[in-house]
Amino acid sequence: MKSKISSLCVAAIIFIVISCDNKQTKQWVAKDPNILFILVDDLGYKDLSFTGSNFYETPNIDKIANEGMAFTQGYAASRVCSPSRASIMTGKFTARHGITDWIGAAHGELWRKHNRHNKLLPANYEHVLPKQDITIAEAMKMAGYKTFFAGKWHLGEKGSYPEDHGFDINIGGWEKGSPIGGYFSPWKNPNLENKEKGENLSIRLAKETSEFIKKNKDTSFFAFLSFYAVHSPIQTTKTKWEKYRNKAEQLGIKDTGYIMERALPIRQAQDNPIYAGLIEAMDDAVGHVLNTLEELKLDKNTIVIFTSDNGGVASGDNFSTSNLPLRGGKGYQWEGGIREPFIIKVPWLQSNGATNDYPVIGTDFYPTILDLANIKPLPEQHIDGLSLKPLLEGKTITTKRSLYWHYPHYGNQGGEPSSIIRDDHWKLIHYWEDDRNELYNLQEDPKEQTDIADSNIEITKKLYNKLNTWLKSVNAKTPAKDLEYDEALADKRKDYLKNTLLPNLEKERVKILSKDFKPNADWWQSQVTID
Repeated sequence: MKSKISSLCVAAIIFIVISCDNKQTKQWVAKDPNILFILVDDLGYKDLSFTGSNFYETPNIDKIANEGMAFTQGYAASRVCSPSRASIMTGKFTARHGITDWIGAAHGELWRKHNRHNKLLPANYEHVLPKQDITIAEAMKMAGYKTFFAGKWHLGEKGSYPEDHGFDINIGGWEKGSPIGGYFSPWKNPNLENKEKGENLSIRLAKETSEFIKKNKDTSFFAFLSFYAVHSPIQTTKTKWEKYRNKAEQLGIKDTGYIMERALPIRQAQDNPIYAGLIEAMDDAVGHVLNTLEELKLDKNTIVIFTSDNGGVASGDNFSTSNLPLRGGKGYQWEGGIREPFIIKVPWLQSNGATNDYPVIGTDFYPTILDLANIKPLPEQHIDGLSLKPLLEGKTITTKRSLYWHYPHYGNQGGEPSSIIRDDHWKLIHYWEDDRNELYNLQEDPKEQTDIADSNIEITKKLYNKLNTWLKSVNAKTPAKDLEYDEALADKRKDYLKNTLLPNLEKERVKILSKDFKPNADWWQSQVTID
């Protein structure tokens, strides 16, 4: 009898110890998770294998999606970079924080120097991330996290760098929005020294992030890996170019690759082998950091977030990719300009590749991160964000909300000054040139091919009034008429775009896909160090 009682006591003690240990493990995972935020520049919604590309290869990013939750209606807060990035940092829509264009873009009468001959003069905008805002990095730092930033910043000059907004460490972040000097060392970046000639920039940023993680593996960290890729200049190695040139040939190269959109030619095919190689190098870099987490056994306690700041470049810049079936691309007001890959992996929730079609946006990251890390929310700061934790837990969000975008500027890629409201499945675009409204039913017409404003007058009026009321509530700035507008010069430029630029783009496309293509020597010399 005594032996039996002793056995029961031992069993009870073991049960209590195991229960306590499980409880402590659960609290440890939920209380102090690490955060790895991966932001890619100019990556389109369909630029990944898991989102439908049969040309680009992204196994490491696909792995995040397969182990996390992908939001199929995930949006950037802007169609261009700086405003979108500011919204991630602040949890506010662009019209509210005031950065409505990429920092450095001309506004007012300065716009005329581009000789675009547009009807409006773009509105002015904030040129630095407002200091009065508490950024997500500052919030995490106040909660005891070690904070790290690597890569593209583009949210102000010196005095408004990452280290001025809550990041303990800044590697490579400064005022420039593109990789000055290119993707292979030597580059020109005062915050990122050159070490090895020909070193790949994306891989280098990944290595710096991995080193930070290794040094801080015993504490809680918030690491923000912000790639310069896949922004122009579009560069790759000879090996990767050959791989994707051959793949394009195997898939069947189309006779034409472009059509005229409303303002500029726009790419219709994903067949640029240089851009494909640039994407693969970025994916390789993602894999490097993910491997570091696994090697250190931190992958079970690290939330991984992956997204882009705006749509893929289909017009202007380097005409790099196609966002089809979505219309438009970077700079555009249609879905191709703002719909993004949007993935959140929370290891202990085991989403296992789940998808969710609730409309979400870049401002949601701030409150979601705080919620997942059990940090007290800052509702007056992330006023335009919503915690997505319930969705990640398999629950629903019944909150009805409208999403807003405000871009009183002309995009380098063909976008027009306009403001947008998405309400349920309705999307209204208001154009500032002529106060015209477009209305789309995204549920029935996700490609935005049919403007139904005239046949839905009441809905159009209701959404426009709601949009206008919101814009006034945040003191949104609007563009002004250009009194020097010359219609004849505007028509001349349109003729050039259609009859000169479009044919030249087709010739360049064929050239890049030819077997004897020879690019700039300054970036193919790097093939030994990366491939």
